[in-house]
Amino acid sequence: MKINDVLKKDLMIMDLKARTKESAIDEMVKRLVDEGAVSDFDTFKEGIMAREAQTSTGLGDGIAMPHSKNKAVKEPAVLFAKSSNGVNYNALDGQPVEIFFMIAAPEGGNDLHLEVLASLSRRLVDADVVQALKTTQTPEDVQMIFDESQEEEKVTEAQAREEGKKFVVAVTACPTGIAHTYMAEDSLKKKAAEMGVEIRVETNGTDGAKNKLTEEEIARADGVIVAADKKVDMARFNGKPLVQRPVSDGIKKAEELITKASTGNAPVFDSGESYSAERSSETEESGSVWQSVYKDLMNGISHMLPFVVGGGILLAISFLFESLLGSDSVFFTSLNAIGGSAFQFLIPILAGYIAYSIADRPGLLPGMAGGLLAVNSNAGFLGGLVAGFVAGYVMNWIKKMLRNVPKTFEGLKAILLYPVLGLLVVGLLMFFLIGPFFAVINNAMLDFLNNLGTGNAVVLGAVLGGMMAVDMGGPVNKAAYAFSIGIFTDTGEGALMAAVMVGGMIPPLAIAISTLLFKSKFTDLERQSGLSNFVLGASFITEGAIPFAAADPLRVIGSSILGAAVGGGLTQLWNVSIPAPHGGLFVVGIGENPLLFVVALLIGSVITAVVMGLWKPRVEDTKKNVTASDMN
Repeated sequence: MKINDVLKKDLMIMDLKARTKESAIDEMVKRLVDEGAVSDFDTFKEGIMAREAQTSTGLGDGIAMPHSKNKAVKEPAVLFAKSSNGVNYNALDGQPVEIFFMIAAPEGGNDLHLEVLASLSRRLVDADVVQALKTTQTPEDVQMIFDESQEEEKVTEAQAREEGKKFVVAVTACPTGIAHTYMAEDSLKKKAAEMGVEIRVETNGTDGAKNKLTEEEIARADGVIVAADKKVDMARFNGKPLVQRPVSDGIKKAEELITKASTGNAPVFDSGESYSAERSSETEESGSVWQSVYKDLMNGISHMLPFVVGGGILLAISFLFESLLGSDSVFFTSLNAIGGSAFQFLIPILAGYIAYSIADRPGLLPGMAGGLLAVNSNAGFLGGLVAGFVAGYVMNWIKKMLRNVPKTFEGLKAILLYPVLGLLVVGLLMFFLIGPFFAVINNAMLDFLNNLGTGNAVVLGAVLGGMMAVDMGGPVNKAAYAFSIGIFTDTGEGALMAAVMVGGMIPPLAIAISTLLFKSKFTDLERQSGLSNFVLGASFITEGAIPFAAADPLRVIGSSILGAAVGGGLTQLWNVSIPAPHGGLFVVGIGENPLLFVVALLIGSVITAVVMGLWKPRVEDTKKNVTASDMN
């Protein structure tokens, strides 16, 4: 689709008069109404403002793309407007907006506005196109800029094909979708550019899939890379050479993944039942079956986390009201009931989505039912975790057993045979074997924790705190967090939650402090980005430290583990408890001994900041060493 098919000259405003956001929207909507593209001013404006209420369509760099799929639209249209003075539009970067694209799509039609948004976005990444639009004077010039841009894209693509350039598509995803997802995307893109390979990367972050791969791109691709620690949409890659690895490999082993995918040196993906064996061979080749197990576990944890965070924080707030107003307060009883209802889903959701990752949709029912049976039998978090894996593998076994069912009964498999047999087998295993066995283990573990002396508690807190800083969002970090969540779920006790929260907050906070105290040890870019780690650390987002750890792993990770272990141990020494699984400093006030939590956090952060600052070399010395090695 050409942008100029809907970017019409008579809809363009080359000298927008408005100076505020709403008046600019009014001026553009009026032009659409006057030119007959929109039938009703108020209805269309209401749609535009509803979209702006979600998040500003001011994208930054002086560009905004307000849009609405609206019943008042008569025909699809894109209005271009240019402001010489700039409009205060609440853009993402806070800068005034100079050029606008208002997209009007008819209700009930296809997703034209999304196609136009995607096409425009790709063009507006080009700084030359943006600069040309800001200086253009006539509607004819605007259309010419987009004609030339699309022609250049076709020429570039044709040249790539003529030169025999390989083309790879990729998907990156991590359980939380905050940092690793986008780090893997950047790593793959940079390495592909160095290798002369075309690449398109779809990211599955916190807000869903972005830059979604099209059918045409997948069909044209020489191979596929899935660097993910949670379940992604795989059926679309059927018949393509596919490399499936953890998201960390997308960051650290980008060249290996691109080479395998672009040369076709990877198993051909089959969306049917045969892929389980394929996936196993791929994981064995890359190291061990653990990578597959870890992906399934992370899929369960990523779906469980919203219940943990939402329910946990509401429960914690309810305890605050209880301490202030008493247990009869409606604020306590209502919030406690709401938060508690979310917590009741934790183990069933964990088990269900582990099974879903292993066996796809047929695994969801037996997995969730197994998780609930684990709760009812007092098998706890460990029992639910095992229930998820058992349900997944049992369902794969059942699917294998039913492969040769006559085609007459094929339709009954999904709606009758899978759910009944899966629930029956997993239910019996949980009721008579797994539930009772893990109930004994769970009770023994809780008794052990309840009887820990102060010295042992400090050691455990130090170990958990240090683990949170080892890979900052990776498997070790998630293992420590999952363990503390399990104890928190089973007992409601937040002591270990305090240890892991301190351990996760220290790395980013320490980096921020170190960039201020030891300016000569960090580049200008590192000092600027280091300041944002104050906010990330205070919010318990450990991933803010990852770019620094990637650049200097030994010093950053080593010093972070030291400070995080000290901070985690101090929380147990001082009997600190946080009855919330997330939130950082924003939930500290509702815990026990909150001031001592802050002291432990500050001590650990300062230790890490000082050790890191003294350990790191000066930036000038690093540059000299690099120059000398280049000359040699």
